Amino acid sequence: MKIGYCRVSTDEQNPDLQLAALKRAGCKRIFTDKATGVHVKRPQLVKCLASLQAGDVLIVWKLDRLGRSLRDLITLLDDLKARDIAFRSLTEAIDTTTPTGRAMWQMVGILAELERSLIQERTKAGRAAAVARGVKMGRKPLLSASQIAHARKLLEQENALSTSRNYLTCRGARWKGL
Repeated sequence: MKIGYCRVSTDEQNPDLQLAALKRAGCKRIFTDKATGVHVKRPQLVKCLASLQAGDVLIVWKLDRLGRSLRDLITLLDDLKARDIAFRSLTEAIDTTTPTGRAMWQMVGILAELERSLIQERTKAGRAAAVARGVKMGRKPLLSASQIAHARKLLEQENALSTSRNYLTCRGARWKGL
């Protein structure tokens, strides 16, 4: 079954253009949200995704109606693929029901993977440069050096006292013939 999803960012915007395109594409059910793409909570999208079954096709008017970040789109579309659900964007050349559309989606995935790798490399290089400049990484210690030294001294005293108590307890037990 073809299922459509459309989203407008504000109440002032009108979803009619998207709805008409989705109907022309043959969508039997259409879910509509009025929320910005940045918001994670889009109740109609959640309902739409829950209603999809293997063999269905999710159709959107434009990719940015489904999500704002490439990472979110890739995650969502990878999830659909794992559930054997096809995807189609009416304005972009992505239609995973065709070989060309699947190839296009794989290229998007490759570019996203490249972006993730480049970000990791830059992050690693930035950390190394910061350490070389003497920047301490990680969170700040909760205790100062003098507080740590004082705590160690107290622990050593407690261990010494505990050892003495154990020795005396054992000696006392021997004297009682145990």
